[in-house]
Amino acid sequence: MSKFSALQARESAAGDFEQVIVQRDIGDLPAGELLIRVKYSSLNYKDALSASGNRGVTRNFPHTPGIDAAGVVEASSVAEFSIGDEVIVTGYDLGMNTSGGFAQYIRIPASWALKRPKGLSLREAMVLGTAGLTAALCVDKLEQSGLTPDAGTVLVTGATGGVGSVAVALLTALGYRVAASTGKAEQADYLKALGAQQIVLRSELQEGIDKPMLKEQWAGAVDCVGGDILFNVVKSMRYGSSVACCGLTAGVGFKGSVLPFILRGVNLLGVDSVELPLVVKASMWDKLSLQWKVKLDALVSEVTLEQLPATIAQILAGKQVGRVLVNLA
Repeated sequence: MSKFSALQARESAAGDFEQVIVQRDIGDLPAGELLIRVKYSSLNYKDALSASGNRGVTRNFPHTPGIDAAGVVEASSVAEFSIGDEVIVTGYDLGMNTSGGFAQYIRIPASWALKRPKGLSLREAMVLGTAGLTAALCVDKLEQSGLTPDAGTVLVTGATGGVGSVAVALLTALGYRVAASTGKAEQADYLKALGAQQIVLRSELQEGIDKPMLKEQWAGAVDCVGGDILFNVVKSMRYGSSVACCGLTAGVGFKGSVLPFILRGVNLLGVDSVELPLVVKASMWDKLSLQWKVKLDALVSEVTLEQLPATIAQILAGKQVGRVLVNLA
């Protein structure tokens, strides 16, 4: 089969962006050592930005987004992978400026691919996707910084999003008491079903923005939103605790003070899952497939390629909850 279906984001003559389903030729894919028949992908906030024409994510259009893909190798020019191998791909340039996972086929460098961990199906791997990997990296960094379940409550901001939802479920499974912050008060039951024991409205985290310090509350935090909310979280951390920072939906900048760092010894930990060395990704995926494997049925909805444009609009409007699995099988 030389033709395949793909979602394509393209710019109109008026400068607007739309997403359409097109037929593409395999020969038009970029050069690479692996040709992969994609079975599943997932929708992340970065994918929605790319699909809507954000040139900070994707420079050239038309373009096929999708920073996640899981599928089967159909052609390989390297010894490490054979035809029939099941693989997962997250991050690097996939879906940014390289044709991505919202298509039945991708062609990539072999250095981007991991063989599917034995403890996860391809579907389960994409329910997690970049969001799940990022959440796990956040928890791992917090634990490396000394966080333990008996230390106190861990806050997760942006908790109804993909990263936040997985973080709540994972922390709960590991025995932590979790406070989930959201701007969607109507989703409290959803968050409690994931294991959150306390719901914190976004408006509560916006109070005291002009104060250099706030009351000590949290033993650890996973921040998925950034902006001024991030620094209000930093100001309310307990002595010697850490915040893992991985998101920007509330903004890329914040008003800050050195006081939480020099008076309470708070640590602000940056988390990146895109350019992470493959060996580190492999280690984290192994963890997610074994001792950190969590039940994710409550946080996933499944869509087809044809349903993706409407779902992209939903995530950009801040209405999407949990993870979105894209079925390309």
